[in-house]
Amino acid sequence: MKFLYNFAVFCASILLPIIAIFSKKIKLFIDGRKDTFSKIAALKNEKTIWFHAASLGEFEQARPIIEELKKKYKNYKILVTFFSPSGYEVRKHYNLADVVCYLPLDSKKKSKIFIEALNPTLAIFIKYEFWPNLLQELKKKEIKTILVSGILRKNQLFFKSYGGFMRRSLESFHHFFVQDNTSKELLSSINFTNATVAGDTRFDRVLEILGQDNSLDFINEFKDNKYTIVAGSTWKEDEELLIHYINNEATKDEKFIIAPHNIKNDAILSFKKAINKKNVLYSEKEGKNLSDKQVFIIDTIGILTKVYAVADIAYVGGGLKTGLHNILEPATFGIPVVIGNQYDKFKEAVDLVKIGGCISIHNQQEFTENFKALKEDENFRKLTGVINKKYIEHHLGATKLVMNYLKTQL
Repeated sequence: MKFLYNFAVFCASILLPIIAIFSKKIKLFIDGRKDTFSKIAALKNEKTIWFHAASLGEFEQARPIIEELKKKYKNYKILVTFFSPSGYEVRKHYNLADVVCYLPLDSKKKSKIFIEALNPTLAIFIKYEFWPNLLQELKKKEIKTILVSGILRKNQLFFKSYGGFMRRSLESFHHFFVQDNTSKELLSSINFTNATVAGDTRFDRVLEILGQDNSLDFINEFKDNKYTIVAGSTWKEDEELLIHYINNEATKDEKFIIAPHNIKNDAILSFKKAINKKNVLYSEKEGKNLSDKQVFIIDTIGILTKVYAVADIAYVGGGLKTGLHNILEPATFGIPVVIGNQYDKFKEAVDLVKIGGCISIHNQQEFTENFKALKEDENFRKLTGVINKKYIEHHLGATKLVMNYLKTQL
């Protein structure tokens, strides 16, 4: 199994540069990694705490811990690595990290060079990033390694009869902070008892949003005190539902703010053209009478969290096909959240659908019916939002548990 894994990594190192010729995303993936070793050279001989996140969602789980460490341990440097361009490109200038870079491909050679060059005091992996060769090098160097906001499932390789290679990689972790009892029980079933059910640090992160200034003058002008739906991180499948609803069902007093996941010019213009109500792009808002528009399309990044503050209800994209985006950010404002039907890998979505704070839809009919019900029944809308707010308040505290442990390790 180990041979097959290393052979697969080798093949990836050969094939990905070829694929990069035809794919902008893979090109970012390949080109970005060319600077990894030169970037971490800045941390040589420094006491460094290394955070690794697959992408943007996992970074948000790391963020409250990074912020606490920066307050209390100013003599440590912070390294943040990403696997995915969608995480790195958004957070490559994150001001609380001393270095932000890509994780190298998990070959034996590159993992050895990376760990020897970095030699971190502590390594913190987020949620479900398990790279066997990197973990093996951390173990060899006896570097303290923990998992934060971990989530484990029975169908993962660790729990298969033929998964010994991956199970051994878990021996590198000094402690597992997991989101639920199921994850702890699964670890226990393969004889790992060094686990604590701490929950998800994102709950602590999203609560902080309420304490910041979320006011955006141009958004307030657009909303004009009217009923507003905010659709965040939408993909093509989500946008097809939104377009049909806006064009055929929406009333004049119903406003829409939509933040597509893909903000490339051709995709944005195609989306804009498909909407037959008065609309405006973020990039073209200057000098426009925004209150006169019914649809505001956000063709930029970094403001969606603030935009959720004006929503009466939120729709979060990705749940119809590609992978659900963050539902906790809108939920923290105490509003109903509507999502697609592919959400079973997201514990918070499973929980909130079950208790009624989050509404899952499968098709256009369900989308329309639920949007109309939420608009017309204010009591239903408020009660649904309260469920979300209370759910978040009930799940706070993961960051404190992790920090109490880190105090004993630093």
